[in-house]
Amino acid sequence: MEAANVATLYFNPGSKLMNGVGIFNAWEKSKSDPEIHNFIKYLVNWVAGAKLIFIMLLVVILLMADDQTLTYTAAALVISIASFFWRLFPLIRKMDGEGQISPQKYSTMLSWMIAGFILVFLVAFVISISAAS
Repeated sequence: MEAANVATLYFNPGSKLMNGVGIFNAWEKSKSDPEIHNFIKYLVNWVAGAKLIFIMLLVVILLMADDQTLTYTAAALVISIASFFWRLFPLIRKMDGEGQISPQKYSTMLSWMIAGFILVFLVAFVISISAAS
């Protein structure tokens, strides 16, 4: 899923699918101001690059790491992904409530998706800890 998001951000950032930035009404509005639009495109590509680094590191860890490293990786993923609820979720929920996102209630769907990721990695962490004892 994250790989599809990276592809969307790089090759079709205005999409409303796969968490493209087309869900933000400001994406289209920014096109009327080339300076702002270029800044937004830069940030979108920066996010895509950061996600790509994250994916590639995770693949290497999953293929090469020992059990202890995998346990620590699961814990790190839970903590890092949970940071979404600290800064990003309040902002997207506010934007959603103010009608700045299409479709409406997108923030709710996104929060459930992120919570699902956290749950998967939390379960992996618990299983890993249980197996180690």
